[in-house]
Amino acid sequence: MEKDLKTEKKKMNPFLWFLFAIVIPLLIAVVIAVIAFSMAGVNVMDWVKEKGSNIPVVSSLIESPEGESVEQTPDQTSEQLAAKNEQIEQLNQQVQDMETTIDRLEEEAVILENRNKQNEATAEVEADSESENSSISTIASSFKDMDSEQAALIMQDLDNQTAVSILEEVSNKVRGAILAEMEPAKAADLTKIFVDAGN
Repeated sequence: MEKDLKTEKKKMNPFLWFLFAIVIPLLIAVVIAVIAFSMAGVNVMDWVKEKGSNIPVVSSLIESPEGESVEQTPDQTSEQLAAKNEQIEQLNQQVQDMETTIDRLEEEAVILENRNKQNEATAEVEADSESENSSISTIASSFKDMDSEQAALIMQDLDNQTAVSILEEVSNKVRGAILAEMEPAKAADLTKIFVDAGN
């Protein structure tokens, strides 16, 4: 049993030897050095914080003094205030410029939207007009092949504008034959409308 106690003491001896021979004397030496430098007028804590803040892991452990405030002269304070006011003015001007740009772009969007609506309406009117013109051309070709007496009877029952549109599409010879077969009053009305239209 005595041997077990001796072996256990021997196992603990290297750890105790390291603690008493290296760690404790090193701590005592550091404390004495700090006291000596402090008495010599060196601010050891500031030096340690400064050097420790450059070491990556240690810098996160060092607290920055929150209570410390850098004293500024009134001139420095007024200069900083003037610089901040100038920055605020510049930012306000940028905001106003952007608001003006937004208003202008909104106006342009409304103008373009109105233009687009007008273009769509014009396209619809043109499409209707082309459709109507193609219909009139198709009907006019039917009247070219039709007997002039039969064509005149049909024309008399049409409204004047439609009749003139059909007469515009046929040749002069066919037009003359159809007008000759119509009642004179109706033929005169259609001829007047045809001439007034500039054909």
